[in-house]
Amino acid sequence: MTSDSTALTPQRGVPTVPAAFTVDPTCAIAYGPGCLARLPELVAATGRQRAFVITDPGLRAAGVADRVLKVLDRAGIEYGVFEGVAANPSTANVDEGAAVARAFGEAAVVALGGGSSLDAAKGISLLAGNPAARAADADALWDAADGMPLIAIPTTSGTGAETNGFGVIEDTVARRKVYLGHPSVRPRAALLDPELTLGLPPGATASTGIDALVHGVESLASRGANAVSVAFATQAVSLVGRWLPVAYRDGADLQARSHLMLGAHLAGQALTISGLGLVHGIGHALTAHTGTPHGIALAAVFEEVMAFSAVEAHAAYEQAARALHVEPAATTAGSGPRDWATAAIGAVREVSGAVEVKRPLTALGVTREMIPAIAAGALADAVTGNAPRQPSAADVADILESVL
Repeated sequence: MTSDSTALTPQRGVPTVPAAFTVDPTCAIAYGPGCLARLPELVAATGRQRAFVITDPGLRAAGVADRVLKVLDRAGIEYGVFEGVAANPSTANVDEGAAVARAFGEAAVVALGGGSSLDAAKGISLLAGNPAARAADADALWDAADGMPLIAIPTTSGTGAETNGFGVIEDTVARRKVYLGHPSVRPRAALLDPELTLGLPPGATASTGIDALVHGVESLASRGANAVSVAFATQAVSLVGRWLPVAYRDGADLQARSHLMLGAHLAGQALTISGLGLVHGIGHALTAHTGTPHGIALAAVFEEVMAFSAVEAHAAYEQAARALHVEPAATTAGSGPRDWATAAIGAVREVSGAVEVKRPLTALGVTREMIPAIAAGALADAVTGNAPRQPSAADVADILESVL
């Protein structure tokens, strides 16, 4: 799919025709408090009689996984469990889960958790259908045989991983993130039950929520944006910007949790169509070199990357500012690109500050000597190619230096 995002928001008085595009449906959506009860029918819709649940130790210890297993039990569905997904899943971690899945046999994969569990589950599902493959073969697996069908149940509101068929996995040998995926492991259904996010700690709420906000803003500015992705992203930015601080302050507020989960999902729908940008390129590189949680890595450079792209992404940042209900400080008929960009950046800074998510790079373990390698990693990341302003290594290094 190709499109020209500049055609979506023309300058005043300049008529344009939106570029042609094609959008494939992502997944079926079951949304609302209590919709976890629909899991058995979603499993049946895959054509499989058994379920293989993939999650992490924290969710098992917190009892969230048990809630899912009880639903399967009551429906008489046989299940297996792999609960060993790491916080930043590696290729070895995915290979381990795939071995357990192969031993269990034919089933629908139920991916339960945050982005790490959902990403790992896609790789595990794919490798289970390709017994000779390993996760380190990620680049060659896009043409592999089909993996097992997958249902995604996010327990955080951030990654949008339930909308696409790839996972971002750590290759610890190469010290880089790899994209492990296949069309067959795009979730058949996303089960979005905000009750599963009640009680998520404030720090995790903040780091995952800021990820969703970045998804929305970067999707608006992406070179791959089109009318559909812009619609998803605009609503996502509006919902996340309003409700993330509320959910951060009161994790038991079901209204806030519900709106935030929907906003994060819409942001995932947007990024699946448009692709992301330099904030994610740098964020992936930071995580690969320091182990920093994904959302914290993004927050470290979010506003600075927006400022770097202020002129090229002026129309997108105006949309973001309006979705966040802010305007240039002195609104006039002649408000220019930088005025709207400044307003959008200020609104993002306010949300980040409200959820206390931004850290200097030194607090994340980054030293000045690491900057060239991190910059190189960001430039090599595929998402950076979608950025509205294409950076040089020196540009990325300058951004990193500014937040060191």
